[in-house]
Amino acid sequence: IDQLLLLGMGNGVQDQRAAHTPGEVLPSASSSHSEVRCPRPSVLNSLLSGALAGALAKTAVAPLDRTKIIFQVSSARFSAKEAYRLIYRTYLKDGFLSLWRGNSATMVRVIPYAAIQFCAHEQYKIFLGGIYGFQGKALPPIPRLLAGSMAGTTAAMMAVTPKEMYGNIVHVFGRISREEGLKTLYRGFTPTILGVVPYAGISFFTYETLKKVHAERSGRPQPYSYERLAFGACAGLLGQSASYPLDVVRRRMQTAGVTGHTYGTIAGTMREIVAEEGVVRGLYKGLSMNWVKGPIAVGISFTTFDLTQILLRKLQQMGYTSR
Repeated sequence: IDQLLLLGMGNGVQDQRAAHTPGEVLPSASSSHSEVRCPRPSVLNSLLSGALAGALAKTAVAPLDRTKIIFQVSSARFSAKEAYRLIYRTYLKDGFLSLWRGNSATMVRVIPYAAIQFCAHEQYKIFLGGIYGFQGKALPPIPRLLAGSMAGTTAAMMAVTPKEMYGNIVHVFGRISREEGLKTLYRGFTPTILGVVPYAGISFFTYETLKKVHAERSGRPQPYSYERLAFGACAGLLGQSASYPLDVVRRRMQTAGVTGHTYGTIAGTMREIVAEEGVVRGLYKGLSMNWVKGPIAVGISFTTFDLTQILLRKLQQMGYTSR
């Protein structure tokens, strides 16, 4: 993929001309670097690239994610030392693969979610580009932020228990539906939407902005892989920090039946968490771990999506796939 990426950087304008759609205005060789042109992706390519990006990113940080969630839904005090002890105890008790327990259920959610989110983001960029007169070019700041927020909201509108309680995802859905009611499956949906807006908006905005600034400053239409990872890491750090309190609230509401709490509303859940644990230790519990896993996951996700898109476009141009 890196070789294809380097090829793309050497022939940036030619690649864009080869991949353009009828009616799309393309830059001439003398175009200013400030007008960064974006090749128009196919929906199928975006879906495939997004699915792969989400699966790889979540799998890479699954042990850290699982540990963070366990602390989020409990009243136990979080620290890096305690998180390490939990991971180590889980490894000793249940084995190495137990650190990925529940990852299959996560993949069922993450793969379609990531596919829809990335595809929606590409389509919203095209849509907003047409409205604001930036078709085929990098969007200005406000539409760029709006495209990410709308993509996250679109995707969102489409487990932390002992091994003995839930064996697999079918068991999870069956037990929750039978013992707690079908509406429990959607508990936490409102804070999810409220959290997705700043998270997706800031993440996509930051990543797209850094790529645009990079193209303007370096003169290269495509960043190197390690630069994409760095841009994605910055995007994940900012996005997850902004939306973290709502993520804690969502986890508490979704696992209320398991943990024995009765959380009703977002405001009520926040008040209870703050009253019992404080603002920082409650609403930001596990944030330091998120500062480790978040940049890794988002960096992998954005980089995988971009490189897969480049690979699929190259294969299309070489005649290996059909549009």
